[in-house]
Parts: sequence; C-alpha cells; structure tokens
Amino acid sequence: MYVSFEELLQGMIKNALQEDIGDGDHTTLSCIAPNARGKAVLKVKQAAVLAGVEIAQKIFHFNAPSAVITTYFKDGDEVSPGDIVFDIEAHVHTILQCERVVLNTMQRMSGIASLTRQYADAVKDYPVKILDTRKTTPGFRLLEKAAVRIGGGYNHRFALYDQILIKDNHIDYCGGIEPALDRAFDYVKKLRPGLKIEIETRNLEEVEQVLKSGKADRIMLDNFTPDLLQQAVGIINRRMETEASGGIHLGNVVDYAATGVDYISIGALIHQAKSIDLSLKATLQ
Repeated sequence: MYVSFEELLQGMIKNALQEDIGDGDHTTLSCIAPNARGKAVLKVKQAAVLAGVEIAQKIFHFNAPSAVITTYFKDGDEVSPGDIVFDIEAHVHTILQCERVVLNTMQRMSGIASLTRQYADAVKDYPVKILDTRKTTPGFRLLEKAAVRIGGGYNHRFALYDQILIKDNHIDYCGGIEPALDRAFDYVKKLRPGLKIEIETRNLEEVEQVLKSGKADRIMLDNFTPDLLQQAVGIINRRMETEASGGIHLGNVVDYAATGVDYISIGALIHQAKSIDLSLKATLQ
C-alpha cells in the first residue's frame, strides 16, 4: 500500500514527540503556567545550507495548530552565524515540548544539505548527478533524503521496494550475473512492470556480461578508478545508464565526474554529515 510523504512525515513527528515527551514534560509542567504564552527565535551558530524549516513548522503545528511562525530564511538558503531563521509565538509549553525535536531535525538535515551542496558545487560543470544511498538512519530516512534534495543532490531508490538493485551478494547467492539478471527481468515482466533494474559490476568483464544480457537499465561501476571508469563508460556507450560508486569523496569527485558517467552515488552524503549548530532561544516580552 502506497503511503504519501505527508503521511510518513506525520507519523515521524508523532513518534518523535511521543519519544521525547512520554507521559509529560515534567520540567515545564512543574514551573510554567499552562496558559503562559511566549516567543522564541531560532538562531544559527555556524555557516550552513539551511534545511528543515518547513518540517519545523509542521512539528510546532502538530503540537499546536495556532502557533504563529514567521520565517526569514527558507530551505536551501545559505546562512551565517547570528542569522535568525524564524520566530515563533505560542504557548510556552508548546515551544519547550517541541524545542529538541525541532533542533535535532534541523541540525541533522542542515548538516546533510551542507555536505551535499559541497559535492554538487564541485561537479557543477559536468552533466552528472550526485545521488544518495540507503545508508541512512533507521526511522529518519524520509528527512535525510529530503535534505539531500535541498542541498542540490538527487535521491537513489528510497527503499527496497521501488527499484531492483542487484549487488554483489545477490549475484553470489544467485550463481552469477546472467542468472541474476534473467530472474530479475522475468520477475519485473510478470509481477512489477516498469520497475527499473540496476546491477553492480566490479570489473570490465562483468560490464561485458551485463551488456551481453541487455536486461538492465543501469550499470553500477563499483570501486572503479577514474581511468577504469572512463574505459567502462566508453564500452557501455550510452546503451545503459552508468553509476559510479565506492571510494568517492570531495578530493576525487571531479575526477569521477570528468569520465562522463551519468550518476555518482555517495553514501557519505548522509552517514558522514555533521550536524549544524542551531539554538532556540526564548525572547522576553
């Protein structure tokens, strides 16, 4: 059954707030009057590509639809220390109950968007797309992949259900590239028409096997050096989409982009990103 982005997001927000609040925010309950209202501002403490502004609004509004939020920056903007991203006016209980969920979300998303922007800017002169992978945090993939898009990257498959990706373990368990592709091709034809098939290759011999089969939409060229990748791209000659993966970082991503490959997938966009320092501060009326 298909579940929309908004439905997944609402479930994530509900679970995150429940995880943090539990049977009550006892600190706030003990010292803040239930009808007290207040204002707070979200401050930037280090340079970043901002991500999660729209999500923060949804978190506050999930708790209190009447909360008034005024934004001064949007997702994808570059921000500097001291910038005010938004201010919020609401019941103090709402501000304090949502504070950590909002900050954790925005800090993580902004870190991913900032790192992704570095990769996207590095290869901007080449017709290549930077992709993420499924190397994500369990339960937070939806927003991690959204942050990649905000940073200027593109999403690979979201999960196991929206693309066939035959990797080395599948090939080994199946007994080789040819039987793996044959079975995947028949499966798609009979049960999932339109589902794309990608297969991982580890050397030029395996590339030739995939081309001979003709049953894949994209070839992943895993852990190829730039020189070897360029050879592989030339052999494939646009008969299938090409994707480079493995061992790629900011120091060599331009070398890979220059080979003419269509996509470069980088798990580090997410799993190596460092959270950006933000704070939510009360402003006295």
